[in-house]
Parts: sequence; structure tokens; C-alpha cells
Amino acid sequence: MKIEAMKVVAISYEVEVEGEVVDSATSEKPLDYIQGMRMIIPKLEAELEGKEEGEAFNCIIPPEEAYGDYDLSKVFDIPKSSFEVNGKLREDLLEAGKFIPMLNSAGEVCHGMVVEVKEDKVTMDFNAPMAGKTLHFTGKVISVRDATEKELTEGLHGEFLPKEGCHCHGGGCHGHHGDGEGCCHGEGHEGGEGCCHGGHGEGCCHKEG
Repeated sequence: MKIEAMKVVAISYEVEVEGEVVDSATSEKPLDYIQGMRMIIPKLEAELEGKEEGEAFNCIIPPEEAYGDYDLSKVFDIPKSSFEVNGKLREDLLEAGKFIPMLNSAGEVCHGMVVEVKEDKVTMDFNAPMAGKTLHFTGKVISVRDATEKELTEGLHGEFLPKEGCHCHGGGCHGHHGDGEGCCHGEGHEGGEGCCHGGHGEGCCHKEG
């Protein structure tokens, strides 16, 4: 069976950035997705179109077709008060390098990385982790099958179902292996358009609480 729209596809892969493997999925625990539903990077989805079970793939994706260029306007300070829950500052969240889900003024979820904790502000970076990076995918198609009506409606893992406090676009708040940080994660999700940006932070608040 060939990969085409509305087929459930499972792949094993490695992603290299500047010669270093930054993400992977094994044949025992492959990445699965529905072709044509924008659940993975469109360029990778196009590369896989028409391939069959057992077939290998090799794809280089430049930043403009992956997560875009690194945008300095998505790095800005947010008042520490934005990280208070019931009037108490969540000190456990404020560690450099930690990713935190936030809500912007439109109520959309976006993941930001803590860059620096200052006296009364926190510097956050809302660029996608792989922004500005060229991604080199190599892997193999593990399986291809028809999607069920339930899967087309709800997603493979319920990712199309509405989630409380979550307003992500496209394929919902689904991430590779449940961590939300996989390189295969599609555009329009974490770190994408609609996230807190513009050099300020008005309207941003922490998702928890």
C-alpha cells in the first residue's frame, strides 16, 4: 500500500542538525501520523508521498520549509507576576533552558524557553527549538494502512479532540512521543504563528492554574 492522503503511516527516522542527531524514532516505537492532515512538517510529508512499506527516505529540509528563521522579536521579557499561581510565584518553573506552555492574548498555547531569570522579569524565547536549523531526515516506512473514521475525527491518539485550556491549530496539541518537542511536529503548533511575540509580552500568562 502506498502512502497517500488519509493513510495512517508509521516511520522510523533520525534527524541530524549540523552532523548531530537531535531526534529519532525506532522501528519498535515509530512515529505515526495521518498523511494529508499536516501532522508533520509539510516538506517531509511531501517526500513520503507515494512511498511504500519498507521503503527508505532521505530528505534535507532548509529552515524556511521547516521551522523558519530564528526571530529575535520572539525573545522578550515577561513580568515575573505572570508566573504566579494563586498569588504564589512558581519558582520551580523558572530555570534557564526549561520549556513552559503559555497562553497569548488570543488564548492560544505557545511553548517558550526560559533564557534568563531577572529580579522582576523573565526573559523568554518563543522560537521553535529548531528555528533557523536545516534538518536532515533519514529513515524507513514501517507501515501504511487506511485510517478509520474515528481516527480521522479524533486523531490517532485523541489529538484532534478539544482539550481544556488548549487552543492549538492544525493537528491539535499532539507531539512526537507525547513530549511536544519532536522535530517532526508540524507547523502552526508550538513556537509558530500566533505565539507571544512582538517584543513585549502583553496578554501572556502561564497556562497552569
